Amino acid sequence: MSLQKTYFCIDMKSFYASVECAERGLNPFETNLAVADLTRGTNALCLAISPKMKALGVKNRCRLSEIPADVKYIVAPPRMALYIEYAADIYSLYLDYIAASDIHVYSIDESFLDVTAYLDLYRKTPAELAKLLMNEIASKCGIPSTAGIGTNLYLSKIALDITAKHSKDHIGYLDEEKYRKELWTHRPITDFWMVASGTAKRLERYGVFDMKGIAELPAALVYKIFGKNAELLIDHAWGREPCLISDIKSYKTKSRSVSFSQILPRDYTLREARTVMLEMAVNGAEEMMRRKVITKKISIFAGYSRDLKPPDGGSVRLLSATNLASKIRPAVAELYDRAVCGDGVVPVRRLGISFDDVSDEGCEGYDLFTDPDLAEKERAVQRAKIFINERYGKNSVLTGMNYLPEGTQRERNGFIGGHRAGYGDGDVSDNN
Repeated sequence: MSLQKTYFCIDMKSFYASVECAERGLNPFETNLAVADLTRGTNALCLAISPKMKALGVKNRCRLSEIPADVKYIVAPPRMALYIEYAADIYSLYLDYIAASDIHVYSIDESFLDVTAYLDLYRKTPAELAKLLMNEIASKCGIPSTAGIGTNLYLSKIALDITAKHSKDHIGYLDEEKYRKELWTHRPITDFWMVASGTAKRLERYGVFDMKGIAELPAALVYKIFGKNAELLIDHAWGREPCLISDIKSYKTKSRSVSFSQILPRDYTLREARTVMLEMAVNGAEEMMRRKVITKKISIFAGYSRDLKPPDGGSVRLLSATNLASKIRPAVAELYDRAVCGDGVVPVRRLGISFDDVSDEGCEGYDLFTDPDLAEKERAVQRAKIFINERYGKNSVLTGMNYLPEGTQRERNGFIGGHRAGYGDGDVSDNN
């Protein structure tokens, strides 16, 4: 008989904002603080707000302009390098108690832990062990956390997302029976992990608004609606999840891609956005060269300001797979001119590019229009540029395009995960 599994899903509360409070010796439950890049103006998106601001009714991921005028708060510039350091410290705390093979880092502020074998070792109940870890994080890092406990990975996540927030000790617990008893009729259904608004809308057509409704639908109908994704949806409706952390760690994706996206710092014209798209194309070529992969298919995306117009996009197949900028840049330029059909009035605000179905660069071949010697010379130049930028800084070698007023690559070279690394940033600003 297999041992009943016990999983934790531990999340740092308002992580970025809590880190900024911890750095200043402030209590995030008593401090109004928003993490936002003021250089993007008063409409800048808040990457995080402190729990105190949430308690006042301010929505997470709001814009600075949406915060009520009577709320006084601190604005802290994002410092992604610092947040990564804190995340690494928290992971190290887990390793003091749990083996790395039993930990899956889901995001910078959230992790799954298989604690099945550790309850007897530490002679603690699941709630006691969770509290021990949460207290360690709070005392050594100054970051408050919440924990979900479940008999499988899915239930631990749902216990975190839905149950723990209503618990005084910030710990939630679910097994399959408790899940069906307490949450089967919970609404909205989008509160459940991996149920997006599009899924909810499709279910509404069949009069389904909660997990019980999914469980009661004929399985054949669920498969007809959602295809292969139906298996996951049905399992989750019943509170089942066969996947283990060991399965996650051993998983190898079948398809690979290299992709980039960004929200532009202001409204861009089609011409200005085209410059940024070409910067992203060249940057993507260099990134593929770093990873020693090549692509034969490129896809792009352009979203418009305030969603005044549906987004545009498209894809193109190259004559042969490559990572040479001289092949990729003109293909992206032609694709942009063809696929991005703005009317010149509605400005662009979001861009994305994806290099799909990448393969090892050892598989590269040349078409009849490519001079192999020139291709090798270009590759040598690109590799030299990559070496210099990695050794002396990403802005050590740039192209003329990067110095155009609308270019963003120079600034983004100092970002981590699309946000400012925080090196050399000034102090915080007080609002009001």
